[in-house]
Order: sequence, then structure tokens, then C-alpha cells
Amino acid sequence: MDKFKIIFTLSILISIVCGKGMLYPRSSEGRQIQSLDGMWNFRIDDSPTRNEGFDQKWYSRPLSITGAVIPMAVPSSYNDVTEDKNIRDFVGWAWYDREFFVTKEWQSRRLVLRFDSAHYYCIVYVNGAEAVRHNGGHLPFEAEVSNMINFDGPNYLTVALNNTLSPTTLPPGTISYKTDTSKYPEGYFVQNLQMDFFNYAGIHRHVRLYTTPKTYIDDITVTTTVDIGSNVAYVIYDIQIIGDQAVGLTVELLDSEGVVIQGAPTSNGTLKVMNPTLWWPYTMNSGVPAYLYTLKVALDGSDIDVYRLPVGIRVVNVTSDKFLINNTPFYCHGVDKHEDSDIRGKGLDYALIAKDFNMLKWLGVNCFRTSHYPYAEEILDQADQQGIVIIDESPGVGIKSYNFDNQDLLNHHLEVMSEMYRRDKNRPSVCMWSVANEPDSDSANSVNYFKSVIGHTRQLDPTRPVSFTSDRDYSNDKCVQFVDVIMINRYYGWYSDTGHPEVIQRQVNTNFLEWRKLYNKPLLVSEFGAGTVAGLHMEPSMAFTEEYQIDVLSQYHQAFDQHIGKFLVGELIWNFADFMTAQNPTRVVGNKKGILTRQRQPKAAAQLVRNRYNSMFHSSFKRDRRLCYL
Repeated sequence: MDKFKIIFTLSILISIVCGKGMLYPRSSEGRQIQSLDGMWNFRIDDSPTRNEGFDQKWYSRPLSITGAVIPMAVPSSYNDVTEDKNIRDFVGWAWYDREFFVTKEWQSRRLVLRFDSAHYYCIVYVNGAEAVRHNGGHLPFEAEVSNMINFDGPNYLTVALNNTLSPTTLPPGTISYKTDTSKYPEGYFVQNLQMDFFNYAGIHRHVRLYTTPKTYIDDITVTTTVDIGSNVAYVIYDIQIIGDQAVGLTVELLDSEGVVIQGAPTSNGTLKVMNPTLWWPYTMNSGVPAYLYTLKVALDGSDIDVYRLPVGIRVVNVTSDKFLINNTPFYCHGVDKHEDSDIRGKGLDYALIAKDFNMLKWLGVNCFRTSHYPYAEEILDQADQQGIVIIDESPGVGIKSYNFDNQDLLNHHLEVMSEMYRRDKNRPSVCMWSVANEPDSDSANSVNYFKSVIGHTRQLDPTRPVSFTSDRDYSNDKCVQFVDVIMINRYYGWYSDTGHPEVIQRQVNTNFLEWRKLYNKPLLVSEFGAGTVAGLHMEPSMAFTEEYQIDVLSQYHQAFDQHIGKFLVGELIWNFADFMTAQNPTRVVGNKKGILTRQRQPKAAAQLVRNRYNSMFHSSFKRDRRLCYL
């Protein structure tokens, strides 16, 4: 197993970082897209060293020639697709491949191969030659492959994917090698997780080949400012163009009906918008809340390139006691989520996305956190379009005190935040960054670590607040000093004083006031809840029954109501829906804290939450917007 460890470590060290631009693939007059989703060939490398695939160069020819393969859906996690426990629980290198053809019409174009997410560490080969490597799941990576494509016959795309979590990955993890042969077979090892969700693996999102001209639009950065008093907005843009051809440039801002309202001929500048229609969360505007303009960028030369970027005009600010969107106090009545469902695991599924957003609106949710990793861009598209606020969280979950001195982990965390910013910087729904969830932020060596990560994120993006979620006590957390909004996870009546919801209000109130004494910052409860087995009932209530979940949430709600409008700016229920975890004695086929089942059916507490959140939503329109906290 030592060889396996060495190979994975070296792979991380030579990971290739993509270029500056990471625009979402969009077809246009100058760009075309070919989907490579579908059924791929698949095999796990369960050799003792997990290195047989590299030793035998499986990437050099079709996988089916080197051994047995099974069909595997892309996108999906591979874990729950078969009935094979070895595949479900596999740790190590998994291999995919497929054949594809490329039209000769693309021969003069720039060809880019893009993966929206592959978990965790990925090496991609095109026709036997390495095209790109990427370290980390949940974020896109791409490479130009123009010189690797065969236009006269089949092409072969091969992916080697390793889901091992180590002290230098996010989330971190460790491998334990069981050497007592009286208990375990020779070479036996287990993956130790530092997070409470299943380590789903696979090609989780779209795989695409897309074209651009040789001189092309590489990146677009947009920020917006609003002068509420003068009813004027400014769209500040910066466009990066790569190539050596002389081209003309046109930048136009179009309204939702496609009418040009402003334009410019320069790669960076400011567009003034009179009487703008602002982007609002849907609970703050009964008219057209999530209004999106389009920034159309066009290069006009021997070969045109056109890219259209949705733009929402809005500003986010934080005071000592308020979270402001367009200078109006916003109260987050929301949930935490997971990308998780039956069979597909973390695989992208449009029907599931539609169902989730229908249920979010049914519940009256106006905000959710992408716990505990960046979600698919298609999910964020819906948040942009439907007016739901996003707290965009990194995969920095479960970082322990013994991890903070690892410089490689810190460097990777900084790289991840850069990749997140590069991908999501232009989204109006993304209103705050969360750099981590429940780290050991009470340890002395956490201070420099989070000072670096939060400072780096704030330097990347001074327009959004930055935070992380803390489960430490107000008396010993050493890192909330760096955040803009304090986010805390609290489980009174569940992990402490189980079965005693009557103490929740007292404990919440005490905790809130102590945080407020120490830090003059707004407070958001980023997790609270109770595990609930759907269909389990008992009166009087007991832990794990649907009645007990209602009792717990009701007590939190009464406590929150005493602080709304003062310094409490939001509440996020853990969790939107039940989700899968690793097997352990405290989890019965996953985490059951959802107010919905894993199949998105409501438990009794969902009606409680729906009544609360919708009453907040509707009452907001009876007030002057300047006083509205929703």
C-alpha cells in the first residue's frame, strides 16, 4: 500500500491549475458545444496497490481491451449505481473511457475539453496522451485539446479518478492501514472521513467539448453599484481577450427583452444604467424580483466570438447588526442542503434541481448555503433566475487542529477559494462566501490559517462578506474575529440535553447575547435541528419522532423571534432533506435531520417551517421596504 500512497501524493504535487478564465460554456454565433455525457465504460482498479491501471497503461487504449468494463452514467456518482459493495465503498483509482467523434468543420477552431466536476483527483487523457489534471471535486477544469483531436476517425477520452481523502485534500481525511492480520486481511485499509456525509465519487457534472475562435473571450468580470437615492446603477466590467489577431470589440448591456440600453467599445469600463431594475430576493419584491440583464461581448474580426453573460444589478453590505441587499435589511429564512439523492448520489440531475427549487419556494425559503462544497452551476443558475440568496461554501469541512500546520493544505485551500471566485464571481445570488464548516477554530494554530484564507478571499472579492460556520463556544473561538457575519451551528436539545426542548430558548438567548457582547457583528444561525425518522410518531414526543422535530424547531423559532430586527440576520435549518452518510452507529442509512425525506417528501415539521417562512414572506409586503427585514 506504500506505493499507492506515494502515487497519490505525487499526483497532488504536480496538479495542473487551469488558466484564468472559466466562463460557463454557452453556444453563440462564435461558439459550439458537443456534449460528452452519456454511458461511459467503467472499471475500478482494485489491485493491491491500486496502481495496475498506470502500470499497464490503461489510458493508452480502450478500457474494454485491457479487461472487463461496465456501463456507467455520466454525470453520476458511481457508488450507488450497481449492486456491488466493493464499488459502493471503493477507495482508490476508478477509470472511465468513451469514444467520440469531432466534425472536420471544427478543424480550424480552438477546442476546449471541460469537466464541470469530477471527485476528487482527476487525470484526463485524450487519445492516450495526458490532457489535464485537477485536484479537488466540485469545481470545473478544462484544457485546450485542439492538437490532440483526430478529425478523421474516433477519439478516445479516458479519465483516471481517485476519491482518496488525505491531510492535504478538502475535505481532509486519512487512510488507516490495519496491520493486525489476526483481524484483517493483508493490505487492508479504511478511509477515515472528517465530514458527516458520504464520500460520493465519480464524474458528477457535465463533460463537454466546446469551440472558440483562435482569438477569443477568455474571461469577464462584472461588479455593480447602485445609487438608490439617484436611481442610478453602474455596471463595471473587465474583459480578458486572448489571441494575436486584431479584432474589434463591442460591449452591450441588454434588458430582459433584448433591448440594448448601454454600450461601449472597450475591454474594461463602466456602463451607466438609469432607472435600473434591480436584482432582489423573491421575498423582497413582489414584482420582478430576480431581474437579469445580459452583457453581450462580441469580437469582430476574421472570426467572430460572442459571449452573453447574465447580470443582476445589486449591492451587498454588512453593518454591525444588519445584512443589506440594495441598502435594505435582508433576513435569511432558509435551509442548508446537500447535492444528494437516490441512485445518482451527487450526480447532476435537472429533474431533481427543478423539484428542489419547487420545494424551496413551497417552504418559503429565500436563502440556502451550499453546504459543504460549491454546488453545480445549473443550481446557481436557478438561484439567479428565481431570486434565492446563496451562501457559497467551500469544501473546507471538518478541518482539525492537526491540519492547520500543513502548508500544502493551506495552499490548496487558497487555490480552491480562487477557483470558487473565478467560477461564481458574477452571480447576483451569491451574496456571501463561507470558507469552511465547523473547523477546530478554538485551536491556537487556526488563527494564522483562517487569517490567510479569509484575507485571501476578501482580497479576491471586496464586494461580498466572508465568513465560516463555527460550532465552537463564544468563549474560545479564535477566528470569528476575521469574519463579517458570525455564523454558528447550534444543536441544543439534540447533541446536548437530548429530549429536553424546554431548555432551548434559554440556551439560545444566553449564547446570542454572549456573542454580541464579544463581537459587534451580525449573527446568523447556520445550523440547528433534530434527527427525525419519517413516519415515527410518539406522544409525548421523543427524540427521532416527527413530533420531537416540531418541538425542537418551535423552540428555536420562539428564541429567534426575540432577536430578529436587532442583530440576528438569518436562520438555516439543518437540513432541507435527509442525505446519505458513511455507515456508523449514530446514522440509520444516512442523516435524518431533513424536514423532507431523501425523496423530497415533507415530514410534519415541513408544514411548521412553511407556515413560518411564508408568513415572514407575506408580512414583508405590508411594510415600507426600508423597514423590511425580509
